[in-house]
Amino acid sequence: MGDVGEPGRGPAQPGAPLPTFRWEQIRPHNLPGDKWLVIERRVYDISRWAQRHPGGSRLIGHHGAEDATDAFHAFHQDLNFVRKFLQPLLIGELAPEEPSQDGPQNAQLVEDFRALRQAAEDMKLFEAKPAFFALLLGHILAMEVLAWLTIYLLGPGWVPSTLAALVLATSQAQCWCLQHDLGHISVFRKSQWNHLAQQFVMGQLKGFSAHWWNFRHFQHHAKPNIFHKDPDVTVAPVFLLGESSVEYGRKKRRYLPYNHQHLYFFLIGPPLLTLVNFEVENLAYMLVCMRWMDLLWAASFYSRFFLCYIPFYGVPGALLLFVAVRVLESHWFVWITQMNHIPKEIGHEKHRDWASSQLAATCNVEPSLFIDWFSGHLNFQIEHHLFPTMPRHNYRRVAPLVKALCAKHGLNYEVKPFLTALVDIVGSLKKSGDIWLEAYLHQ
Repeated sequence: MGDVGEPGRGPAQPGAPLPTFRWEQIRPHNLPGDKWLVIERRVYDISRWAQRHPGGSRLIGHHGAEDATDAFHAFHQDLNFVRKFLQPLLIGELAPEEPSQDGPQNAQLVEDFRALRQAAEDMKLFEAKPAFFALLLGHILAMEVLAWLTIYLLGPGWVPSTLAALVLATSQAQCWCLQHDLGHISVFRKSQWNHLAQQFVMGQLKGFSAHWWNFRHFQHHAKPNIFHKDPDVTVAPVFLLGESSVEYGRKKRRYLPYNHQHLYFFLIGPPLLTLVNFEVENLAYMLVCMRWMDLLWAASFYSRFFLCYIPFYGVPGALLLFVAVRVLESHWFVWITQMNHIPKEIGHEKHRDWASSQLAATCNVEPSLFIDWFSGHLNFQIEHHLFPTMPRHNYRRVAPLVKALCAKHGLNYEVKPFLTALVDIVGSLKKSGDIWLEAYLHQ
């Protein structure tokens, strides 16, 4: 075993003893230009390489100065392939007397979770059923055709137009689910096939950038409900969630009437997220990051949509139909994706182990054939967050194992009725607003 490492040492030399590091030496290396992380007790300097990380520098940087072993396993399919990229970044390993995780973490829980993951792999729960996902794509394409045929056969009246908008919104919602599966490389064995299929679904069928989605969504999975790391909860000053309520109140910040945010949520939350926020953010990402291929994919969606419907409605009518579809799908997106997260713990980094951090930020919704389909199996949010690359049709099979793990370690495995989960979003916003008001008025 090598000597205790010194900060500033370069990559380990092949064949030479690896320097050893203590956690107290690793902790300071969590700065924008100075990032170390630990995987399987080996220490890597990712400072310069982070910008080339396929998932983005922010994603890997969120694990700076931490044990990222479980995140490494969660996000990658072919670990041996990925380790080839890690080898040049290796600078040492943890000293023998050092624990594998920094801080007061439950080592037994970490060990049991890794055993659970191995059991899931042995049960082949990470293997996808091609027919399942082919059926999903088929029913999406069928709905797109059905919407057009409704207008073609019945004319552009209010009733056919309403039916077509509902069918298109349902198709768009299911596209979110399918591209989400592909983004998590849970459909095909090869990552490249998943990425190509995701670009088709996200670009041609939805008009968005797959790279933009992965950029923000992978951060959410890495650090769910953590301010400045999870984009989904970094929504202040429009909405205050979790710990931000107290912070804004104590600092006397009042940009909006936050004690009424559960009311104005209905005006600017579900109706406008996809239509306004996502459209603007998506376009800005493609232009700033020069994702020209994504831009072409998105352009193909808009060309197809308007070429299909302008002959029936003219330009103003086709635009109105597009807005109606986006508003309807936006309602679906907000309620379905946030029912598992907004009511849970939201705050600053706690440096928990992988299983604890995911369970603290997620809950499940009672399953049924309809809810499974309608939510894209996001009602199994706990299982999805613990195993992001697992095909969603296997969540039911792994759920009993996850429940047993939670019961053994006294962790909360929360399952709610569907309507309760929706109501809890509003209740959580009201609670956060009341906490802000109390802190704001307190001298």
